[in-house]
Amino acid sequence: MEISHKRRPVATNWFYIFLLLSTNLLTLLLSATFYSSCSLGRRSAVPEAMVTIPSQSTVRSAATASLNTASEDDLAPEFKAFTSGQLLPFGINPNFDSDTMYPPVGRPCTMFPDLLRRFMTYKVNGSCPDDELLAQKLLLKGCEPLPRRRCRHASPPDYVEPYPLPTSLWTTPSDSSVVWTAYTCKNYDCLINRKHRQQGFDDCKDCFDLEGAEKHRWTADKSNGGLDFTIDEVVTTKKPGTIRIGLDIGGGVATFAVRMRDRNITIITTSMNLNGPFNNFIAARGVVPLYISISQRLPFFDNTLDIVHSMHVLSNWIPTTLLHFLMFDIYRVLRPGGLFWLDHFFCVGEQLEHVYTPLIDSIGFNKIKWVVGRKLDRGPELQEMYLSALLEKPLKKSW
Repeated sequence: MEISHKRRPVATNWFYIFLLLSTNLLTLLLSATFYSSCSLGRRSAVPEAMVTIPSQSTVRSAATASLNTASEDDLAPEFKAFTSGQLLPFGINPNFDSDTMYPPVGRPCTMFPDLLRRFMTYKVNGSCPDDELLAQKLLLKGCEPLPRRRCRHASPPDYVEPYPLPTSLWTTPSDSSVVWTAYTCKNYDCLINRKHRQQGFDDCKDCFDLEGAEKHRWTADKSNGGLDFTIDEVVTTKKPGTIRIGLDIGGGVATFAVRMRDRNITIITTSMNLNGPFNNFIAARGVVPLYISISQRLPFFDNTLDIVHSMHVLSNWIPTTLLHFLMFDIYRVLRPGGLFWLDHFFCVGEQLEHVYTPLIDSIGFNKIKWVVGRKLDRGPELQEMYLSALLEKPLKKSW
């Protein structure tokens, strides 16, 4: 038996299509409205304490950084040649987990395109510009590490060999061992006597006079409970022979390293060349300089150094957050049982109690010695304080 099918009118079909489309559109609008209201509700439920409103200075700094970041076209060809990824000749290297090598360079380098372009503009395979001041300016602005260059750096035209050890430790080097272009003084006589002849401030103004204050640093037998710990007091807190290698942060002309060398302890000294050839002078004495700023991650592996020392450098002129990072970096490179000798840290009295003591306590050091005294060289009205501390990374449970 046949079942007859009546054909629907065309108008009826169009009606169903219109109804289907209208229903889908209405569903889409309702879901979007519901999602939007739910999202707003969730955002408003976040506690105010968790919402960070950037200050005007923060916004201004971020905007400035964004504006100052160089575009690809602003970068010198040699900078792009150095920083571009380079394919490894033998393909993927399991140590890199990649077939490409990317040379490291400080991110802020590109925030100063004019300085960077000057630094990276030179004749390949030729002589580099005599531009130590430019290089150090970039480095102190955070362009660290500096990019490598394919040119020969300036050298003294009449260089002579350094004095042999141990004579070199306490003998002023030859003037011909330095390229003097970057400095106000043009010889060591000027540097040695600038504390008498020169007005204004210079970093470590009397450091180059090896017959002056340097000759008496760290020579006392006892500190008598004062701020000036002696080297032997510090070293004898550990078993004989277990303090062997270490670091001096901001160590001037490396007299601390020379004193430690007398005790068969090898110390590397970090220093900048702030209007003086500190790194050349350190090397000429026969100890090892390390040209990095305090902002740079310490270039040592974890748990390796026996001692880290710093005198005057780590103080309240450093932004607190950066100082916190730096203290943890010192903790990182010290081995368990290693010593951190914080020598004459200075700040205002109330800062010591409310800022710096809690900051140091947060790192996890054990306190072996902790001495606080007045800093009076700029007058008692400033209420400045010194802290000398001997801190130990715990031998057990230091993590």
